[in-house]
Amino acid sequence: MVSFPVKPLFVVVLTFSLLLAVILLSPSPQFVNTPISSASLLDFDIWSVKRLAEWRPCKWWLQAHLTPLPAKTNGYIRIDCFGGLNQMRRDLCDGVGIARILNATLVLPKFEVAAYWNESSGFGDVFDVDYFIQKMNGFIKVAKDLPADVASKEPFRVDCSKRKGQFDYRESILPLLLKHHYISLTPAMSQRRDRYPQYAKATLCQACYSALRLTSSLEKKALELLDAIPKPFLSLHLRFEPDMVAYSRCEYPNLSPSSLAAIKAAGLDKKPWTGDLAQSWRKRGKCPLTPNETALMFQSLRIPTATNIYLAAGDGLMEMEGFTSVYTKVFTKSALLNREDFTRMHGNTKAALDYYVSINSDAYVATYFGNMDKMVAAMRAYGGMHKTLFLSRKAFAELTSQGLEEEELKKGLLEVHKSDFESGRGSALPDCFCEFRL
Repeated sequence: MVSFPVKPLFVVVLTFSLLLAVILLSPSPQFVNTPISSASLLDFDIWSVKRLAEWRPCKWWLQAHLTPLPAKTNGYIRIDCFGGLNQMRRDLCDGVGIARILNATLVLPKFEVAAYWNESSGFGDVFDVDYFIQKMNGFIKVAKDLPADVASKEPFRVDCSKRKGQFDYRESILPLLLKHHYISLTPAMSQRRDRYPQYAKATLCQACYSALRLTSSLEKKALELLDAIPKPFLSLHLRFEPDMVAYSRCEYPNLSPSSLAAIKAAGLDKKPWTGDLAQSWRKRGKCPLTPNETALMFQSLRIPTATNIYLAAGDGLMEMEGFTSVYTKVFTKSALLNREDFTRMHGNTKAALDYYVSINSDAYVATYFGNMDKMVAAMRAYGGMHKTLFLSRKAFAELTSQGLEEEELKKGLLEVHKSDFESGRGSALPDCFCEFRL
């Protein structure tokens, strides 16, 4: 009979038992590309999805300054910008591209003084002028000060409301520039940037995403706000103000009486769509998400309710308790900044603070796709920050119209947004950014 030493045999058995226990009790590997419905993925959230593509600045933009500018320009152009800060910034971007098409010297833009926006700050009050001129060197000539004979007169005002492409400007606006030498214009809202020659597109991109830096005093205030927000944090641009809801012409029967009254007052003669037209309008994604719907969307994306959230929004948001009752760690600039300083701030300053915090946040989520959202998404892509997502109003309307509720609705919303985040959809506009497959 063959005998085995007892002690070594015991060690072997004990070792094997421990190894087997480790294998059986160890958690399974993190989810990557398996169906989201897996019940074991309790800690999964939208940011865990593996990206398949990212948007980065196109090479033709980054290398455009290598092409020499013409020795002589055709005159001076001032861009007159209207609306809120981000709308004015869009006007500026388009206007710089137009000035380059016409081979003009760019005069510092004029920002509208508008009582509606509680605004009196100009371009130089918000953005660093010297930095702008420096960064535009090689792309377009910029005049900080005009020659005396030009500065003594107002520019000839040109109507560009129906101008869209380079040939429109060369055929209609260039003769006026050559005649008057100094003109002002506001680009049409329906600009066709795809019709710009590449050197003009590159100039636009440089102005929009590389040359605009806040003034040192404003950046100091923005840093103060950024430092006051607990980290890590998500910046949420939520839009549900009375005027916006009234303009959308969407009906929200379950809102509070005070919210309904505010919408009615803001809408004046605009009445909500009804019947089949209202359903069709909502299914097209035209209706703003309520704060309550936004909270549900966040939960469907498995964003923890303990997440620190900075609310990048203006005054007058309605129904916010529908969001803050679920996500309780919500921070605003009015609460974080000195009350006296905040009261003195104009609309552009407040918008600039929201913009700065949003491009530097750990994640950015928007319930709309407006001017600020497009700028923030592009700047985040420019800086290599890709945790950016736009909530799909269209998907929400479509899924709820199918009668989906609770967990089924959340599952459907997660699938839609997983696909969006995976592909980088909406994270940057294609005008200046090119897709890179990962």
